[in-house]
Amino acid sequence: MSDKNVRRAAVSALRAWAKGHHYADALVERHAHRNRLSSPDRALLHSILFAVLRNRSLLDHWIGMLRKGKLDHETRDVLRVGICQLLLLGIPDHAAVNETVACARSPVRGLINAVLRRAVAARKTLFSERDNLPVALAYSHPEWLCKRWHRQFGKEATKALLAWNNEPAQIYLRLNPLTPTPLSPGTCESLSPTSAEGFYAHDGALPPDWIEEGLITVQDPSTRHAVELLNPQPGETILDACAAPGGKSSLIASLMRNEGLLHCTDRNEKRIPRLAGNLSRQHVSIARISTFDWATPAPMEWRKHFDGILLDGLRSLTAEDVQKVAIHCSNPAHWAKKTAKAIKATAKANADMAPEPDNPVAIVSTAAATATTALAAPAPPTRPPPPAEAKEQA
Repeated sequence: MSDKNVRRAAVSALRAWAKGHHYADALVERHAHRNRLSSPDRALLHSILFAVLRNRSLLDHWIGMLRKGKLDHETRDVLRVGICQLLLLGIPDHAAVNETVACARSPVRGLINAVLRRAVAARKTLFSERDNLPVALAYSHPEWLCKRWHRQFGKEATKALLAWNNEPAQIYLRLNPLTPTPLSPGTCESLSPTSAEGFYAHDGALPPDWIEEGLITVQDPSTRHAVELLNPQPGETILDACAAPGGKSSLIASLMRNEGLLHCTDRNEKRIPRLAGNLSRQHVSIARISTFDWATPAPMEWRKHFDGILLDGLRSLTAEDVQKVAIHCSNPAHWAKKTAKAIKATAKANADMAPEPDNPVAIVSTAAATATTALAAPAPPTRPPPPAEAKEQA
């Protein structure tokens, strides 16, 4: 597989991400599979895509300095991919320039080549100028969030926090006990145990067969809290009301030992194929999957039917989710209001979902907590601690 196809895959993934229907990790998997990328090429695709998304505002500023005038969306994404390699990832100049130019459409290759070579020549100027940029632009964070943190923590602590927040996150994964041949963590030097049972930190590129064979699922340990509160038991009938992409559903099924019934719904039908594929790959045999919007009344046969209900309307927001909200949401108060309205509509439409008092149900909603964390807290709990000044005031 040529490097050209890795860059082309990165551009295609950026175009799909911009439409708002896909998460970046899913796009990496899709394009790696579609292009039959090797593990090193898949790792390169992951690095390029996530580095562009973390630094999009800064990259666009640099593009504007290097080339005046309008650009179509695809050409801009090609330039983002190329400049990201040159200025942020440290990929050798000749490889970054030549392979990025080769992945572009023929009519714009001359333009791409000229802009990337200007970036190489102006590297020192671009880096020195970055120190004088507004922090929201220099670190590609939303201005409202930078202002909030500046008020809370001060200038220097905010800059340190923004730089830390842009670092690649530690990869965590959960071993799948439902697979016929479970992975033995003791034989894998890349795995380090965490305080959460079954969860491990992973260093390096993930072996593709671990995911394809359902041996593991990439999952942050914090996602287990809602499921632990739900406490699903073997033989029960459980509802995961906002199930896609399936991380918590898989964890619920493993705690149930694949005994009972797990009903998984999501209101977005475009997420259902990925949800079904993930659960199938994770050897979950008790799931029934359907599309349903819980802001509308549930069918009568579902009422007083479940032993436990997990309602996690926003899922556990990752750094990628937060950045996606931040990029598209200039008014966080409006976004939070819409979220609260949706939760209220769900509760009103299905207030009688709970069974009789002698057969209590656990209804767990982490939506409000995750929304608050995403918009206000300085850092997710499972990543390294933020600067001391911020931690003391948080």
